[in-house]
Amino acid sequence: MIIRKYKESDREVLKEITAICFEGVSLEYHTEQMYGVINGKDWRWRKKRHVDADIDANASGIFVAEEEGEVVGYISTRVDPETKIGGIPNFSVLPGHQKKGIGRKLAEAAEAYLKEQGMEYARIETLASNDVGLHFYPKLGFQEVIRQVHFIKPIKDE
Repeated sequence: MIIRKYKESDREVLKEITAICFEGVSLEYHTEQMYGVINGKDWRWRKKRHVDADIDANASGIFVAEEEGEVVGYISTRVDPETKIGGIPNFSVLPGHQKKGIGRKLAEAAEAYLKEQGMEYARIETLASNDVGLHFYPKLGFQEVIRQVHFIKPIKDE
């Protein structure tokens, strides 16, 4: 298993990993459960766009895990030089490759990168429906700060 920097040829596979790993545990998924497909775009389409946003914002801070030449996970980062708080917006390891230390290695790569960028804190968020994140992130040293509730309201004309 190797951890390496993102390259453009990874884009589509990272989107597919995102769609697999965030089913049931993303705001986009839960919104669709409540309102159905919105404007012809399902939750997977909307969540995959987060990968594009991560790449556009900080491609040099994305790390990819490979096992035997297959991309099996990734982690993305954002840096904020003014606050010194680095973010981890997306973090996924395919289910068949979890519990092998891949997530920990990705997190270590992201943390090292954030430190190199001068960050003093690393922040990650998850939903209450994400049991993996709720149990794994504290094992990485993250402490829960506060829980957030997401609301949505249709505003279109009937």
